[in-house]
Amino acid sequence: MQILWFLLALGLLAAVVGPYVLRRRGNIRQVAPGAPDAADPASYGFVRQEQLDIRMPGPDQDLLDVLDVVQHTQDWHAAAQLLAGTGKDGEVRWQRVQAFAGAASLELQQKPGIGGAWLRAWRAESPKDPGGAAVHAEFLVQQAWRTSSPGTDDFRIILEEARTVCGTAALLAPGDPVPYIAELAVARGLGYPHEQFDQLWAKVIDRAPAHMGAHLAALRYWSENWHGSREEADHFATASAARAPRGSLLAALPLFAVYEHLPEVNLVRGFYQSAVVTKAVGGALFAVHSARQDDPMLAHVRHLLVLFLVRSERWSEAMNQLVRVDGHVGALPWTYSGNPAAEYAVYRALAVAGYEANGGSPATLPR
Repeated sequence: MQILWFLLALGLLAAVVGPYVLRRRGNIRQVAPGAPDAADPASYGFVRQEQLDIRMPGPDQDLLDVLDVVQHTQDWHAAAQLLAGTGKDGEVRWQRVQAFAGAASLELQQKPGIGGAWLRAWRAESPKDPGGAAVHAEFLVQQAWRTSSPGTDDFRIILEEARTVCGTAALLAPGDPVPYIAELAVARGLGYPHEQFDQLWAKVIDRAPAHMGAHLAALRYWSENWHGSREEADHFATASAARAPRGSLLAALPLFAVYEHLPEVNLVRGFYQSAVVTKAVGGALFAVHSARQDDPMLAHVRHLLVLFLVRSERWSEAMNQLVRVDGHVGALPWTYSGNPAAEYAVYRALAVAGYEANGGSPATLPR
């Protein structure tokens, strides 16, 4: 079954004459209710689109509970307590710092000048709290990318401030890789030369050599920074995967590298069945099957696999990933969309339609 993707309209005539194309991060054709491709995701127990959680890639009930308290009371103490009790030797602290920073950033976007007051109070009332400093640094990074364009004065000024706060956070929490991981995004935005980036990267891997989140941040530098190139990004991904300890999700890093370099318009039929994509998907599937099922980065890999498996028309494998991540969509590739829940829901609907068109049903889907 061939899935029709987003139509590229050419010319000013009423008729659509362009070819069907695939876009790296664009929209794809919506499945209209009642169309032959339409199928009901609810039959599989999937969460309704309006109830999808866009704040995080997977469940973290402690974080959700604290976020609710902080945002309802505007009191930062619960957030500080949670981070103080979160170890520095894993991925969870990084994800929680990102979530708190993202919540404050979105609040400020929704209520300019008022939103995120709890973070400002946290920093003012407890300036030496390492958790508050780390969240503040990540908040500034997110603000730079959300509110200004790369290369502008505003963008540079915000990231320069973020770099300063990253340094403060690092001094307050020796051994914690999170402030240095936040600075990786600063390095990408400000265009650190390779030598300067390598010095920063050494500080990260000295503290957390197999940190998946750190490797994803570094990959973005090699993929997007004007000092980097596609070849360097691919080399970084494949070398990191090759050095990955058994059970590490770093084996999935080449798939993220492929995603970073998807062409804006792909006119090559069968691109998603190509050897490069197939190999990268295979590595990611191996990583998913080998990793601890409580690995906090597992959902990140599963979400990206959904995109590639759907586009490769590997319906059953896509459904096997969907049943394990459904409900939370705060991960690549959905977060590149203006409406992550809607983007995810379209891919989910396509997976269900493809699965049923090839004989699948809720009764035949393993869980």
